Amino acid sequence: MNGDSTNDQYLSGWRRLAFGRNPRFTLVRLVATILLFLLLFTVVFIPVRVTGISMLPTYHDGQLNLVNKLSYRRRTPQRGDVVAIRITGERALLLKRVIGLPGENVVFRKGVVEINGLRLAEPYLKLTPAPWDESFEIGSDEYLVVGDNRTMPAGFHTHRIVELWQIAGKAVF
Repeated sequence: MNGDSTNDQYLSGWRRLAFGRNPRFTLVRLVATILLFLLLFTVVFIPVRVTGISMLPTYHDGQLNLVNKLSYRRRTPQRGDVVAIRITGERALLLKRVIGLPGENVVFRKGVVEINGLRLAEPYLKLTPAPWDESFEIGSDEYLVVGDNRTMPAGFHTHRIVELWQIAGKAVF
């Protein structure tokens, strides 16, 4: 009989640890936590896994990041922001840096970026860029986005002008 009493106390201790003193309250907390996470990861954040080397050294291949979908509800993207670009819906996203804003003329001269004739300071670039020579006229609702790893020839790099609706949000980390 003494062994059964010890066993009951042992099970009772584990039940209390697992379910708390009030199992109904614990269940309500669990459901509330699950709903909060579902809300956060469907309305506020998009998890994005970096694929490829285009954002080196800022982001590495395979790195997981969160994108805040609400970041541009009250303001527009700023130069230097790392944003997620919609390729096809919410599932295929690219992380890129905004370097050109609406109405600007952006020129790459031997790898150096000029905005409306003024050289752009890019402290996030740690690697020597390839000698790109391209120019872009950006429309009134468009942004020029490009990766931080510009060591490859321009033809191998995904950089593009995107419209505001294609920007899914700002990278959190």
